[in-house]
Amino acid sequence: MRDQAERLRERMQQNKQDRKTKLITVTSGKGGVGKSNFSLNFGLGLNQQGHKTVLFDVDLGLANLDVLMGITPKKHLFHLLEPNTTVWDIIEQGPGGLEFIAGGSGFTQIMQLDEDKLDRLFTQLNPLQGYAETIIFDTGAGFSNESIRFMLSSDEVILVTTPEPPAITDAYAVIKLLHSRNPAITIRLVINRVTSDREGKMTADKLAMVAKRFLNMDLHSLGYVSDDPQVSKAVKQQRPFLLTYPQAQASKSIRNLVGRYLESSTMTDVSTNGLKGFLAKLKNFIR
Repeated sequence: MRDQAERLRERMQQNKQDRKTKLITVTSGKGGVGKSNFSLNFGLGLNQQGHKTVLFDVDLGLANLDVLMGITPKKHLFHLLEPNTTVWDIIEQGPGGLEFIAGGSGFTQIMQLDEDKLDRLFTQLNPLQGYAETIIFDTGAGFSNESIRFMLSSDEVILVTTPEPPAITDAYAVIKLLHSRNPAITIRLVINRVTSDREGKMTADKLAMVAKRFLNMDLHSLGYVSDDPQVSKAVKQQRPFLLTYPQAQASKSIRNLVGRYLESSTMTDVSTNGLKGFLAKLKNFIR
């Protein structure tokens, strides 16, 4: 059965060699703002719209996407170093058909890999090019070297924050750091847990104004997600709230964000070098 599934994936991948794959890193300035929950439900929302998405957990400190989905990964990234293991062997099937790759605790050892093993690891990921239209990397919050490297290697960054002043301050610190390393970087803001549309807009406008004034940088607001008690209920059930409570206000917010993202992706030509370009940049950072 697994062999049949693998052959099907390979045929799909071969038929989509020309399709672009966009790499997005989701991050936050501090923990506790709902970053991973956003990554999960946003990826699921893209999938529901027929936009093939693969979710990659690279939060080295507190990897918890598997917990949010209620699954236990059988394999993770470093299993690709084992003989006869392909990327199709490490992809997990999550709720709603969302596919997921666990970074695993061993991911912290990537810095110690020799060149041959690093090349093998990255080569084994290449079949995802064209297979997925978007790959979402859910990184750790804050300023770890690993998170920064993923952000700078991606096509764009989605920065999740909340309206609370400490979260806004930390989000701006991330913006400032990324801008100093790459002034052309594309950052999209998502304001989570807003009590009203007005609060979401005011928070996004405040960050955009500060970035423009002090960095001469244009920030792109993707939108906001409503504060919703159904979210915490879904977390306790270890299910995505988009599936468990599809009519919840937070679920409506996610669908709005997905629609806005897909519309902006067709209206603007965000340059992408695909997965190979991403891996090449990441390899340079590691070396």
